[in-house]
Amino acid sequence: MSKHGRILVAMSGGVDSSVAAVMLHEQGYEVIGLTMKTWDYATSGGSSKETGCCSLDSINDARTLAVNYGFPHYILDIRDEFGDYVIDNFVDEYLAGRTPNPCVLCNTHIKWEALLKRANKLDCEFIATGHYANIRQQDSGRYVISKGKDENKDQSYVLWGVSQENLSRTKFPLGSFAKSEIRQMALDMGQEELAKKSESYEICFVPDNDYRAFLKHKVEDLEDRVAGGNFILSNGMIVGQHKGYPFYTIGQRKGLGVAFGEPMFVTQILPESNTVVLGKADELERREAMVRNINLIKYASIEEPMNDVITKIRYKDAGMLSTIVQEKDKMRVVFDHNVSAIAPGQSAVFYEGNDLLGGGFLV
Repeated sequence: MSKHGRILVAMSGGVDSSVAAVMLHEQGYEVIGLTMKTWDYATSGGSSKETGCCSLDSINDARTLAVNYGFPHYILDIRDEFGDYVIDNFVDEYLAGRTPNPCVLCNTHIKWEALLKRANKLDCEFIATGHYANIRQQDSGRYVISKGKDENKDQSYVLWGVSQENLSRTKFPLGSFAKSEIRQMALDMGQEELAKKSESYEICFVPDNDYRAFLKHKVEDLEDRVAGGNFILSNGMIVGQHKGYPFYTIGQRKGLGVAFGEPMFVTQILPESNTVVLGKADELERREAMVRNINLIKYASIEEPMNDVITKIRYKDAGMLSTIVQEKDKMRVVFDHNVSAIAPGQSAVFYEGNDLLGGGFLV
């Protein structure tokens, strides 16, 4: 009988989840490792060698580590669920003129659900991942996610969609450590290759980090269907033709194929007319945003306008002071100062200090 009970650990084969599994094993948990196969590189249009968390090498690395430490390891094939939900949504969002957030959807609707379903079958009380974040239970009974110690690695931004029920069974062993400390732990374990593994910040299922090529591969005749739309200015003046509205994102400056005497940016995407609006930097600035599909973490609801909230509108965003006002299932965000390039489809995530209040998708 283990000291702390049985725990299912999501193992990608990378240094973070591997160290998390060993850490829990050494703390006295009965660890079971699980690697999820989420997508198939061979059918996604990639041109280079398969890499990342779903590669055969990564799966083998996870299994080898588990064998070396004497705990079981399983592989779970969730390609169908992942493709039906995450990849289909990714394509649909770009076709709707928005910029999707696939990692949030994957965490919320695929990985946690798949982990807990398997945890139940294996009689595991908890699940654990290698995310850099912290979790605690408040006196109110609600579970709260807070930022990880390593500000550069903090991953609380992509966790806003996880439900209270799922959080109640989740552990984040790496939340109180810096990335450099985790790499040192891997070295101390004698895992030199693991410690030196590079990190990928790309979307796991988009080969070569080229989302435009991925869309062309997934949607038949997409280029022919959307080519030749107009670039316009905010006053309606046509200033050129583009390659198709799904191939542009809000705030994009490079790769427009149109020369101006000053920097111009994508300020709006109009899928109905296959039109892309261009403007100067100041035309990207906004003081307000609406957020849909909100999920609150720290509080069950926010009854009154809440001041001094830090709102992040992209993963690497430092965040901006704001006031948030809950309007049924939406949140109105009023920023203290203008913010640039609010991209519909991306996540807006709210913080009270280091605590995650919740988040949703920008309208």
